[in-house]
Amino acid sequence: MTCGGPVRTALITGTTSGLGKMLAATLAQSGWLVYFHGRDVGRLQEAGRLIPGGVAMCADLGSISQVRRLAAEASTITPAIDLLINNAGVGYGPPDQEREIGSDGYELRFAVNCIAPLLLSSLLAPHMAPGGRIVNVGSVNQGPFDIDDLLLEPYRGDAAYQRSKMALSAGTFSLAVDPRFSQVTMNCVHPGSRLDTPMVRISGVSPLNDLSTGVDAVLHVATAPALDGVTGAFFDGAAPARAHPQAYSAEFQSWLRRVLDREMHKTVRQ
Repeated sequence: MTCGGPVRTALITGTTSGLGKMLAATLAQSGWLVYFHGRDVGRLQEAGRLIPGGVAMCADLGSISQVRRLAAEASTITPAIDLLINNAGVGYGPPDQEREIGSDGYELRFAVNCIAPLLLSSLLAPHMAPGGRIVNVGSVNQGPFDIDDLLLEPYRGDAAYQRSKMALSAGTFSLAVDPRFSQVTMNCVHPGSRLDTPMVRISGVSPLNDLSTGVDAVLHVATAPALDGVTGAFFDGAAPARAHPQAYSAEFQSWLRRVLDREMHKTVRQ
């Protein structure tokens, strides 16, 4: 990661368990200065024991105002952030998962898995170091999104998760060509199926892959020299792949951009 040169700086969301925790620890132990995020102070303190020199940042990504606050705080980090890994997410939940609504009225999985990382990226990209990378932790497990059914009726946690990850891919492709992202790259990666994480276990299925599989996949997209300048791509592990067909829909991308722009404008007014 670093070999005697300047210290590189990363912000990783969702680091109090699972993949994010191991990503933060791996980068910090490799010499990166890691700003690690979570929504619970106690769990952040616990995670910090594994992240040498790390700096904790607390925010609930189910709240857009807190996403904006996190972005404002991160934009002042010096030296500027070289790497943003949007890892935080909400999984299927248990088999009988009921609908959850974020503080801004969005279905929670859409809010945390899609709006939060795309909004954080949009707000932070202009303040990142030139040549920086944004990596969105996505999934190949994607499904269609009906924009006329934002709360998903009838509700299923798996369907909510799948459509939120499709929307994250769509937003990645759309924002990668936005002028605000001209000095950074932005890609989406599936870290591996059914990694051994609390998110997977709570859904009632057995893990298939060790966490190290996911760490290797994300860090490849985050740091591989071969990917310098590559942007707006989707990866299944280290391999280029295709997302759900709707993720490439100009109509869906346009709708999603309007949602994000509305939240960006709120930032300006406040």
